[in-house]
Amino acid sequence: MRAIGIILAGGNNHRIKELTTKRATCAMPIAGSFRSIDFALSNMTNSHINKVAVFTQYNAGSLNEHLSSSKWWDFGRKQGGLFIFTPAVTSENSTWYRGTADAISQNIAFLKNSHEPYVIICSGDCVYKMDYNKILEYHIEKKADITVVCKKMPQDADIERFGTVVMNSDNRITDLEEKPIVAKSNMISCGIYVVRRRQLIDMIEKCRSEDRYDFVRDVLIRFKDMKQIYGYVMDDYWSNIASVDDYFRTNMDFLKADVRDYFFKQYPDIYTKVDDLPPAKFNTGADVHNSLVSSGCIINGTLDGSVIFKKSYIGNNCYIKNSIILNDVYIGDNSHIENCIVESHGTIRANSYFKGEDGIKIVIEHNERYVI
Repeated sequence: MRAIGIILAGGNNHRIKELTTKRATCAMPIAGSFRSIDFALSNMTNSHINKVAVFTQYNAGSLNEHLSSSKWWDFGRKQGGLFIFTPAVTSENSTWYRGTADAISQNIAFLKNSHEPYVIICSGDCVYKMDYNKILEYHIEKKADITVVCKKMPQDADIERFGTVVMNSDNRITDLEEKPIVAKSNMISCGIYVVRRRQLIDMIEKCRSEDRYDFVRDVLIRFKDMKQIYGYVMDDYWSNIASVDDYFRTNMDFLKADVRDYFFKQYPDIYTKVDDLPPAKFNTGADVHNSLVSSGCIINGTLDGSVIFKKSYIGNNCYIKNSIILNDVYIGDNSHIENCIVESHGTIRANSYFKGEDGIKIVIEHNERYVI
C-alpha cells in the first residue's frame, strides 16, 4: 500500500434544505439503492487503498449505521480497514470539528501511526469513478507537494459555489479561490487531494498552532506560492450534490443509459450495503416510462422519468412525473406528484396533489399510514 485514504463526511449543508435534517449529506440516497459516500469508498477499495478513515460529525446516525459493516467495500481485513472518527472529548480538546483541517488535526494520531508515504483526501458528497493510483503517479511524476483534482465546468454552471483554480501551461496552480463572487476561471477543484503524509502532518500542526481550521483556505491558498501545487484534470463524469437542484439533477442523470452503463456495467464496480429485498413488483395497471425502480417497491400507477428508491409503494391510478421518491414512501391512490422530492418514510394520503411550480418541491408528509 502506497497511500491511506481520508474521507471528509462531517459537514452540515444548508443548501439541501430539509433533506439533511435527518441525515448527513454523505448519506444522501443516490440512484435507487446507493448512498453518496459509496462512490468515494468504492473508489478507494478499487484503487487498492486498504486503510481508510471517515470523519463523521453532523447528523451522523444514518451514516454510521450505513458504515457499520466494512465488508461491503472489502475493508474487513487484518491490515488496514475502515476507521470511523467522530469528535471526541479529550484532555486537550472538547470541541466539534471546526473545519476540514481541524478534523484531520483532531485525529492526527491516525496519520502518525500509519506508515504509507501518501495520503488521498476526498469528500464523501460527490458522485464519480476514479482510479486514485493515476493521480498518485501524476503526483510523483510532477514532484508535486500537493495535487488537486480539477474539472472544467460548462460556462452556464454555477461555478461560484466551488473553489476555482487557474493553472499555467505545466498544470501548476497559480491561483486558487474558494467560492469567489466572480470566478476567474471555469476550472474547479473537485475536493480530491494527494499529499505526502509527513508533509500533511507538518502543515496541519502548523495550522493548529495558529488556530486555523480550514484545509482549503488555510493550507492550499496560504501555501500556493511556497509549495508546488499541481492540478490533475479529470474528464469523466463528476457531480457534487451540494444543493437541492444538484441532488435532483444527479439522480436524474442515472435515467440516461450512458451514465448507468458507466457506473454499473463497466469495471470497476460501485459497492453499497446490501438489503435483502424482493425484486420490484409491477401490478396490473402499472405504466412505467424511463424510470429507475428499486428492489422492494410495489408499483400500481404511472411513472414517467422518475427515480423510486427502495421499499416504496405507489397506489392505484397515481401519476408520478419527473420526481424522486426516497426510501419507504407510501403514496395513496389517485395522487399526482410532479417535479418533487418526497422525503423517506413519508405517507402521502390518497387524492393528494403536489407539483413543484418554480423549481423542485420537497414533500415531507408524515400521516398515519394504516387507518383501521
